[in-house]
Amino acid sequence: MMYDVLIIGGGPAGLNAAMYAARKELKVGVIAELIGGQMTQTKDIDNYLGFPDVEAYELIQKMTDHAKKYPIDWITGRVDQLTRDEDGNYSAVTSDGETYRGQSAIIATGQRSRTLGIPGEEALTARGVSYCATCDGPFYRNKRVAIVGGGDSAVEAAIEMARIASEVHILIRSRLRATELLISKMQDTGKVKEWHHYIPIEIIGDKKVTALKLKNTDTDEVVELPLDGVFVEIGGEPNNGFVPQELALNDNREVKVGRDTSTNLPGLFAAGDNTDYPQRQIVIAAADGAKAALAAHDYLLHKA
Repeated sequence: MMYDVLIIGGGPAGLNAAMYAARKELKVGVIAELIGGQMTQTKDIDNYLGFPDVEAYELIQKMTDHAKKYPIDWITGRVDQLTRDEDGNYSAVTSDGETYRGQSAIIATGQRSRTLGIPGEEALTARGVSYCATCDGPFYRNKRVAIVGGGDSAVEAAIEMARIASEVHILIRSRLRATELLISKMQDTGKVKEWHHYIPIEIIGDKKVTALKLKNTDTDEVVELPLDGVFVEIGGEPNNGFVPQELALNDNREVKVGRDTSTNLPGLFAAGDNTDYPQRQIVIAAADGAKAALAAHDYLLHKA
């Protein structure tokens, strides 16, 4: 089957793209391993307008139910390769060997956060372990938190949490790699304790985080730090391993997009956290999805 638009990804960008494309009466196919995307890695959401204090699973369900009101083909699978043929159409090959084709395509596969890979991390994700201070920071008002990382995102998180939390620690494996301006702003708060040459080795807690175990990389000293939250800010990796070789990516392998989510390849659009847009928020990803669907519709309208 040839779809008008083939959407790869089932997070907020992919779901919104599917709904907007279907409302334009396009023939839509969505290929996704997991509906909800990175939203499945969090518990509570408090910054999606119209849904205060909503749990992530509930917002995912509402988004999914809304999208499924429309005639959309939902395909469970992982795309291993996306190619563009000489006619300008796109083919997506999934891990089970199936091929799906579209006159246009939207890449909305998001980004996976780099993890620490230490005991307690996976079990306590969304129970005190977070990968987004901007998203989850307000839940830790007047609580004790630690940020893991030494780059810009980690220092920005420390600055933000210094305004919210009662106690803020930042764990730095070797040295701070953030810009001097950000480091200065963090230190000017007077609330952030820097742990140089310390790495996390275990996150402790039963139903929620209660402590973080640290190890000094020079002396092997082990410290147990009582905490309520751990923010892992060591970067992320876009899920773009399957994209066409000729697609323009930046140094972080994020898709370069224009204001309308277009890429350097005609008929191929990208939306959400796998793009080079710097802000990672559910509402921004959803908006990107709508833009991508409308741009795809416009492309098809003028396609020869």
